[in-house]
Amino acid sequence: MKKSNVSLLTIILLLIIAPVCTFGMHIMEGFLPFKWAVIWAVVFIPFFMLGLKDLRRIFAKNPHHKVLIALITAFVFVLSALKMPSVTGSSSHPTGVGLGAILFGPKVMAVIGTIVLLFQALLLAHGGLTTLGANAFAMAVVGPFVSYGIFMLMKKRKMNKGLSVFMAATLGNIATYVITSVQLALAFPDPVGGIMTSLVKFLSVFLLTQIPIAAAEGFLTNIVHDLILKNNPEGVEGYEVKEC
Repeated sequence: MKKSNVSLLTIILLLIIAPVCTFGMHIMEGFLPFKWAVIWAVVFIPFFMLGLKDLRRIFAKNPHHKVLIALITAFVFVLSALKMPSVTGSSSHPTGVGLGAILFGPKVMAVIGTIVLLFQALLLAHGGLTTLGANAFAMAVVGPFVSYGIFMLMKKRKMNKGLSVFMAATLGNIATYVITSVQLALAFPDPVGGIMTSLVKFLSVFLLTQIPIAAAEGFLTNIVHDLILKNNPEGVEGYEVKEC
């Protein structure tokens, strides 16, 4: 990517970062029972290892992609650190993972997402170390795989590129919140109705505010995606990869 265009995208991110807050939908430190914290960490680790392997392959193939990966990491960090007040008394936020999944495939986002979540837990008290596995599985695995799947499906059907990026980023965001709700429902089943009742409660808390936030993320992802493609003459990995 040209340095001038990297600078332009950096300025955009800095303009967004002003309202960053320190608490959002990441499951907070110590909130999950020990058993579930361990289970989600174990489930997540294989995806992280696959992501490291994919990153090494990408960098070996084209070292210039390191700048773009850094930009994507900053994009995820800024968006997922934003707190959007919810009418239900809780909060929601964008995730930003759809962009990287579209450009480089979903596996690398397991690494990028983990780095982002780790720094947010340590520096912003946003999320936590004991809940890192659960948060990473929801935001850095499920969200990117959903985004990538939606984008590739629409691409194969030769649908409009802008619409494909928008839907991929939007649905990837929503998928993250659905999985987080599942994680919370499994850990804290309703005393009367069980897991399903608890799941409905958690979903109802977040989805009312998350849907417009996800749509806004879809629009922003589309803008940044177009800027990257227009100013990246060396090509982008995700447009060469046909399968995960």
